Parts: sequence; structure tokens; C-alpha cells
Amino acid sequence: PFQLGFQDATSPIMEELLHFHDHTLMIVFLISSLVLYIISSMLTTKLTHTSTMDAQEVETIWTILPAIILILIALPSLRILYMMDEINNPSLTVKTMGHQWYWSYEYTDYEDLTFDSYMIPTSDLKPGELRLLEVDNRVVLPMEMTIRMLISSEDVLHSWAVPSLGLKTDAIPGRLNQTTLVASRPGLYYGQCSEICGSNHSFMPIVLELVPLKHFEEWSAS
Repeated sequence: PFQLGFQDATSPIMEELLHFHDHTLMIVFLISSLVLYIISSMLTTKLTHTSTMDAQEVETIWTILPAIILILIALPSLRILYMMDEINNPSLTVKTMGHQWYWSYEYTDYEDLTFDSYMIPTSDLKPGELRLLEVDNRVVLPMEMTIRMLISSEDVLHSWAVPSLGLKTDAIPGRLNQTTLVASRPGLYYGQCSEICGSNHSFMPIVLELVPLKHFEEWSAS
């Protein structure tokens, strides 16, 4: 509602990121409430506690407590960071190349399965299609399988990002970055180039079509 939160999670990694976001946000909320209460109480009362102004116990508490809070944030953050970098025997590899201003895809496990993916102009959209997000060739992938994405660029910096899968990897000329995705449910998932790569930067949409393995095999054979 009102597009205030994240998109619904489609991968286990994105679910973990959502939980970590809620965990951190609650800590920030509690700290902000405490600070606001202390500031308001200082401004609204004339009473002062002289022994508190120079107390070793208070200084010890407000030194150790922030350290504990930072550890409570850092540990789950590092855990998710290592989970995102983990690659376990991918079943399929897809190479993504960024161009000005479109994406090209190559299914490296197949002999001749490559295509370019351009945004559909607004004038050519069909009823129900999303403006600035639809493409002429969708990336069809099997769900519930580990897929490795190899990401690079032909010209300038791009960034291949699909928020509902928790993916965002830079496409850098002369460098091959990789990321993995596992989709837990079928559907259409949209993303865009997340790097300011030029005048048509906002017209580089990404559409992933996650389907059961049987349908993917039929699509790849056709």
C-alpha cells in the first residue's frame, strides 16, 4: 500500500533481507524513542540530578550499550552477506551484458540461445502491461533451481537489479561479476538498471519470467 515498503519477497535471500530490515528498524525505533524521551524530559523539567552529571556507572552503560547494539546489527548482517555470496552447484548459467540502452542475454548451457531485451515503447503496450517496465524478450528461468547470473557490460557502467529477488549486481566493462538466484514461486518479476548510465538509463527494464522446469524446457526447445 502506498508503495512505502519493499516488494514481496520471491527468494529466500530476499526474505532474510526483509527480516533483517525489520530487526534493524525496531532497534532504530527504540533508540529514537529513548533519545526523544530524554530530550523532552530535559526541556520540560528544571530538576537536575547532580550525582548523575558525573557518574562513572552512567558513562560505562552508554559506552557498552551502543557496542552491544552494533553487534546485534552486525552479526545477522554478516550472515546474510555470506549467504548472498554463496554459490552451490548452479543448475543453469545465464550471461547478461549491459548495452546503451538494453540488455542482452546468453544461456551458456545451450548452443545458440541468445537474444536482446529492449523496452516496449509506450505506444506499443497492450492492455494490462506496465509502462517503462515491459520488454520484448523476457528472461525465462526455471523456478526452485539455483541459477548463476554472469553480469558484465559492453560500454559503460550498468547495474542489473531485481528487487523482489534481492538482486543488485554492477555490470562493469572488462569485468565479469556473478550472482545467484533461487525463485521460490512462479511469476513475472520486474527490475531496472540501477546505475546512472546515460540519458536513457531509466529505459533499461529487466523482466524475469519464472516458470516450472517442464515449461522452461519446452521454451528452450522451441
